[in-house]
Amino acid sequence: MKLFRISIVRKLLILLLLVSVIATAVLYYLASADNTTVTINYLVYFALLLVLIFTVFSYFSFVRPLDVVIDQMEALIVGKPYKKIFTNRIDEIGVLAHFFNQVTKGFSEVSSDIKDRDRMIDELTIAASLQRDILPLSSPQVSGLQIIAKNKPASEVGGDIFNFITSKEKTYIYIGDVTGHGVAAALIMTMATSLISVFADSCNSAYEILVSVNRYIKRHIKRAMYMTMVMLSWDSKTEKLTYVGAGHEHILIYHASSGVCEAVLSGGIALGMVPDNSKLIKEQEIACEDGDFIVLFSDGIIEGRNIEGELYGLERLKRAVVEYAPQYSAEGVNHHIALDVSAFMKGHVQDDDISLIVIKRDKSLTKNGEVSAQPVTWSA
Repeated sequence: MKLFRISIVRKLLILLLLVSVIATAVLYYLASADNTTVTINYLVYFALLLVLIFTVFSYFSFVRPLDVVIDQMEALIVGKPYKKIFTNRIDEIGVLAHFFNQVTKGFSEVSSDIKDRDRMIDELTIAASLQRDILPLSSPQVSGLQIIAKNKPASEVGGDIFNFITSKEKTYIYIGDVTGHGVAAALIMTMATSLISVFADSCNSAYEILVSVNRYIKRHIKRAMYMTMVMLSWDSKTEKLTYVGAGHEHILIYHASSGVCEAVLSGGIALGMVPDNSKLIKEQEIACEDGDFIVLFSDGIIEGRNIEGELYGLERLKRAVVEYAPQYSAEGVNHHIALDVSAFMKGHVQDDDISLIVIKRDKSLTKNGEVSAQPVTWSA
């Protein structure tokens, strides 16, 4: 298949050939006439007519279409608005027009990709802002407990959430993780935090709070999205600590008397998976003596990887608790675990959010005690 069916050069050659044939025929006819003056006059008029026809044909067939293409190319080069060139031509001008259309189409696709990228960056910025805003600014002061919480967001917005709410004589301490990333996860986090704050004032237990929150979340989120959570409840009057699991990670309990770190499965089912979770979750007591530690964490810690691809893992976290708990307060244990995790993951990209809450039972500590509130930013 040839590139051009009828090129501009061929059109010009055909036009010149036709003009030559017509001119030869006219000259032959005039040469046989007797009136020389009339013959010369006719020849001049005919030559002028051929020049006019050739000029008009060349302008509309070649010059004007080429000007259209050149004008649009100049507009593209100098950054002015340009238009698509509509043509059915299959000669050189048609090829130029088609090439221009393909190039500008590529520019449009690139421009669209850039706009989509900018939009995604804006959405992630909004999501990151939402995530920062709903996390507490500092760890709380609670009578009888040392509580230190730290968070390290991943490069991409994740779904970790934790907070502390005191209502009546109870303090609720919870940590959760929303499936997915981005704006959707941040919005679900915001919704869950708001609902927990509302129900904490009207409900009498962590169990009632999570049942109520689940009922409302299930109505408004997609089937593929859900939130795992574990919520502790500390009763300052009875000095009892209980927990309700909703499909989250283990709870680590360090017993100071024996030096053993116990991993308790939080149990339950994630929030948003079923319309009614009242029969699938339950509240249980944690036997907690003076000097004992409770550690809550998100999967970003145990699923963190080193440069060899090895997981940090639950057992490594338990060993870290056993090593640091006899030596430090809740703040010290949190800090040294953070250092240990960061050193392990050095050289590998952080794939998920990291959240860590360390609680120490301290009977001597009052609400106005010597342990001050600490910021939740991961400093390691």
